[in-house]
Amino acid sequence: MSALVALQRRMTELAVDALLITDPANVRYLSGFTTPTDGRLLLTSDGSWLVTDRRYQAQAAEESRIPVEIRRDWVPWVGERVGRGRLGVEAESLTVALYEELSGHLGGAPLALRGLLRDRRMIKDAVEQEKLRLAARITDHAFDHILGFMREGLSEVDVALELERAMRTEGAEAKSFDIVVASGNRSEMPHGVASPKRLERGELVTLDFGAMVGGYHADMTRSVAIGELSDELRALYDAVLEAEQAALAAARPGVTGHDLDAVARAVLAHHRLEQYFAHSLGHGVGLEIHEGPKVARDSTDVLEPGMAVTIEPGVYVAGVGGLRIEDLVLITSNGNERLSLAPTELITV
Repeated sequence: MSALVALQRRMTELAVDALLITDPANVRYLSGFTTPTDGRLLLTSDGSWLVTDRRYQAQAAEESRIPVEIRRDWVPWVGERVGRGRLGVEAESLTVALYEELSGHLGGAPLALRGLLRDRRMIKDAVEQEKLRLAARITDHAFDHILGFMREGLSEVDVALELERAMRTEGAEAKSFDIVVASGNRSEMPHGVASPKRLERGELVTLDFGAMVGGYHADMTRSVAIGELSDELRALYDAVLEAEQAALAAARPGVTGHDLDAVARAVLAHHRLEQYFAHSLGHGVGLEIHEGPKVARDSTDVLEPGMAVTIEPGVYVAGVGGLRIEDLVLITSNGNERLSLAPTELITV
């Protein structure tokens, strides 16, 4: 059963007569429209429509799997379609202003709903899995390229731009997120996006990046040495790699996000580094760079075949430096398939 039909059949259970889908990832997932920030879906028991404006008339007609409604002022049209019925809306993606505007065109206030497609989107079908594989492959190739490009004296911005150029040359439609290039003391920042700082000898450089293919994101982190590292930095690297490998070995169906996070955390605790692990072990990846399932201490999500998750332990020690090693993996019936194939052992340039 298609996701669209399944969602329409849930309307009785949800106590609504229609659903308005405004989350861009959900709009693309249900319709195929590749500019979902300028579209929304209306679902009723007897129909579904992608609603966008005239700028996308030709594009929507070519891409959308469902009928297209071209409307500049679309809220009154939704009110006419729903009439006196109850409209369900996505609480996570609808502004208060739009909620109030919709209320003025309906018989009552819309019903705010959460997580309408979270469970469905967590399990990737064969087509989605192949897009993730291709995105990861392009990301791997970009890493291989950047190793021959990086050198002392380049700025972090230089490296980020070259990574993006390499991914686009390989066929990525975009980068998955703002590229992290964090060197030296900036490597203490888990999300230290590229700055004008120049690479120096003796530093670790954290590279967190990914390619987007067909709307699906890759996500990979590698930490690279510029020249020889201190013994302290090398020890940090070895501990993080051990934690990542332990978690990779444990990633399989039936394991909870909490349990998987605990595997990596236990390794770092053994090295007396757990207090420097400042974030969760990972997250789901798909049409969004962060989606379900959660791979974290507070997660009750159970891993199932078809889920794509990151495994990304890291440590960040003030005054010393930090690093992260991250792979994208697909949960399979008997374990996992590692989609990020770039080497994880320490590389020095």
